[in-house]
Amino acid sequence: MKQHPALPLWSIVAPVVGCLLLAGTALDLGDSVGVIYKVLVAVGLLACVLAAVHHAEVVAHRVGEPYGTLVLAIAVTVIEVALIVSLMLAGGAATAALARDTVFAAVMIILNGIMGLCLLAGGSRHGEQTFSLYGVSASLATLAAIVVLTLVLPNYTTSVPGPTYSPSQLGFIAIVSLVLYGTFVLVQTVRHRDYFLPPNAGSNEDLHAQPPGKRAAMASAGLLLVCLVAVVLLAKSLAPTIEAAVAAAGAPAALVGIIIAAVVLLPEGLAALRAARANRLQTSLNLALGSALASIGLTIPAVAIVSLATGWTLTLGIDVKSSVLLLLSLLVATLSLGTGRTTVLQGTVHLVLFAVYLFTTIVP
Repeated sequence: MKQHPALPLWSIVAPVVGCLLLAGTALDLGDSVGVIYKVLVAVGLLACVLAAVHHAEVVAHRVGEPYGTLVLAIAVTVIEVALIVSLMLAGGAATAALARDTVFAAVMIILNGIMGLCLLAGGSRHGEQTFSLYGVSASLATLAAIVVLTLVLPNYTTSVPGPTYSPSQLGFIAIVSLVLYGTFVLVQTVRHRDYFLPPNAGSNEDLHAQPPGKRAAMASAGLLLVCLVAVVLLAKSLAPTIEAAVAAAGAPAALVGIIIAAVVLLPEGLAALRAARANRLQTSLNLALGSALASIGLTIPAVAIVSLATGWTLTLGIDVKSSVLLLLSLLVATLSLGTGRTTVLQGTVHLVLFAVYLFTTIVP
């Protein structure tokens, strides 16, 4: 059997460097050093992303599927929620649409960008790939329900003018989101775990490699958490620079949310892409769809609590253009993943939808 390699030195150094850069940011070194420090922050952010992917794969190999794919998705989402809530508390009522913009960007990036790249890369390398239809169908059904209830329905309720929910409606939708996501996790990990396992699990050579030891897995879990915190906070520190660049280019402010969401989702995206290229499409789809579910299923209840506690109005409903693109994306995902087999065609279609989303955001 293969021996799992020891943790490479770079995967340990990267989070340490990320923490040092965060300390330098806290000491306002960026103001004194200037552009060079911002470049170092960007490089450190990329290194932390790559290290996060490595440690996530080590932990996933230790705990097995489908538990491993939950590790990265939930870890990133919890930190993403913490970042959004902290920005809401700091920005006050002016951040009413922050959660909506971030969640919508994350869903579109995952559903079209990440999934499209995975299907295209996997199809280009292996021709045709297969996956368990039951698990993907369950994921898409849950995602469609949560997305429409949280991002589309607020435009059509009448208790208060849209695109917002009344306090009672917001509390109810937050509970519904938690129930749906909690039930999905229960089905994925306990009751119907086999739905989310690769159909050819027995022939996957990765499963014959010896899992890492308990100590190595725990070390990777700790380093994964450090990497994810560093990714989010370094991205936050780069936000003003990104905002200035977007404004200088004359692009809409919504593009900033897309860029930040893309940076935060990089660890999940790279892990899913590597799995697809290794002909492990089930793991890739578990990561992509699980990340989208965690992003919206945990973020909405968290920001709903903040909104209800502070009395701030929370804007959730997306505009008509965004609603059309979202519903089209869900429809195409249902059709493209409805046979249990994928080729480069499905990947191309999703990437085209993602390009349309980006273009219409810049040129509405």
